[in-house]
Amino acid sequence: MANYYKDNKDLKFQFEHPLMKKIVSLKEQDFKDSGHFDYAPCTADDAIDSYDKVMEIMGQICGDVISPNAESVDKTGPVHHEGRVYYATGTKQNQDVLTQAGLYGMALPREFGGLNFSMVPYVMSAEIVARADAGFANIWGLQDCAETINEYASDEIKKEFLPRINCGDTCSMDLTEPDAGSDLQAVMLRATFNESQNKWYLNGVKRFITNGDAEIKLVLARSEDGTTDGRGLSYFVYDKKWGGVTVRRIENKLGIKGSPTCELVFNNAPAKLVGERKLGLIKYVMSLMNGARLGVGAQSVGISEAAYREALKYAHERAQFGKPIIQFPAVYEMLALIKAKLQASRALLYETTRFVDIYKAYGFISEERKLTPEERADSKKYQKLADMFTPMLKLMSSEYCNQNAYDSLQIHGGSGFMKDYPIERIYRDARITTIYEGTSQLQVVAAQRYVTNGSYLAQIREYESVPVKPEYEPYKKEIIEMTDQFAKAIELISGKDTEYIDFHARRLVEMASHIVMSYLLLTDTQRDESYAVSMEIYIGKSKSWNNERFSYIKDFSEFKMGSFLAVKGETSVEA
Repeated sequence: MANYYKDNKDLKFQFEHPLMKKIVSLKEQDFKDSGHFDYAPCTADDAIDSYDKVMEIMGQICGDVISPNAESVDKTGPVHHEGRVYYATGTKQNQDVLTQAGLYGMALPREFGGLNFSMVPYVMSAEIVARADAGFANIWGLQDCAETINEYASDEIKKEFLPRINCGDTCSMDLTEPDAGSDLQAVMLRATFNESQNKWYLNGVKRFITNGDAEIKLVLARSEDGTTDGRGLSYFVYDKKWGGVTVRRIENKLGIKGSPTCELVFNNAPAKLVGERKLGLIKYVMSLMNGARLGVGAQSVGISEAAYREALKYAHERAQFGKPIIQFPAVYEMLALIKAKLQASRALLYETTRFVDIYKAYGFISEERKLTPEERADSKKYQKLADMFTPMLKLMSSEYCNQNAYDSLQIHGGSGFMKDYPIERIYRDARITTIYEGTSQLQVVAAQRYVTNGSYLAQIREYESVPVKPEYEPYKKEIIEMTDQFAKAIELISGKDTEYIDFHARRLVEMASHIVMSYLLLTDTQRDESYAVSMEIYIGKSKSWNNERFSYIKDFSEFKMGSFLAVKGETSVEA
């Protein structure tokens, strides 16, 4: 019997982080629920112990149910029939087991049937579900929609929908359209208010909607006549029981086949307004997207974990030239780098999650009472850190996920290309992570302002100010050298025109990311020396990666832009 929590010491390690007690105290608002709910904790240690026990249950389900179902779900997938979606048998089983275990809505308040857990165990659950089956992780993880309802909807809507999510009702966030992908300002699905009925109705088409036939939907729609930008968009909640939405088709995808990606037709579908009109994109969707990007980070780390384990297992089992292939430098180097990237990604995932946890907790506290000046400053600090780190996490974890799946398949050789081994599915599932919830290119766009305004550099210097044990000073010195190089790279692009800066943005964001993750691994090594190997490998590789990017920026000039700009004039490629 496999347990995907207990077999990975890196997970419980996150509960031992120094910030966890602060996070729990804020989330529990000084444990005010302890006198009202039997299962509410009385102390931070009590809460963390609950996290640990629930993660054991989640780990058991992932190892014994979700993972064994993954291959059959990938082969059969969901079915589209007469405008509805029907899950694969394995998906339904996964859903039923998790519902019976009460593991939906774990981050929601207890008054709605939730466990009121912090984001850390929720994200950890997303990671181990993704390790078991990345496709099912999309269905399970869409309970993020519940967080948006809890944060922004009226009390009436909260009471109507949140208890149902805790009982396993599925969710979807309906954003993209045929002509509105990354550019959500172009959304044109119409929301019309019928004054005589005091109801909103939705009409139009949505495309690429994950879990599109869900019971509960959050829908971005154009509510304001005569508008064409984000200021005319509002956010709505829709109940499948109300009718008016049909599934036109399920997309035939490369990977995550168990997760139905749908094209939807809205025909006078009733809906209720979430929050205020005209803030749908500006406020609510941006908040939801940040949560979704955290989810993709967790999914990416889970896939990386699965890829690493498959590669390690195969390298021990496969013999060539009279010995297991793990004995060959070309193979063990790849394995060591997969592990280093995995642990670096995980360090960034939970650092980001802790930042999100703290600022969101302050947000809920502020609804109960006025924050003190110190609390407001702390909230502002952590919100900025969350905003800075979220695009970095989405970019780096998804790119490493793809690289790790690629290298794992390579270690398998020809066998990895066949459907006889799980890595073939894992490799296909990985590919989407750099695309949805904002492509890697869009994450760079979101992150680059923190390069140019000095925020990343300032936070890196904060990490630099923390003392380390004498034996790790040489590693810290290497990171400081990378930091100084990064500062010089920023100087090199300073004062250049926007297009020139945009051209080098990805190189600069990646340089910052390598430094941040190096510091996080160094920090983890201070608490547990077992991370020293990955830390040493990652810092060494980061130096070489950053040297390459710095050299390119240093030797580049405006004149060289012309070579790249030339492609803009091409309209087609002659046969």
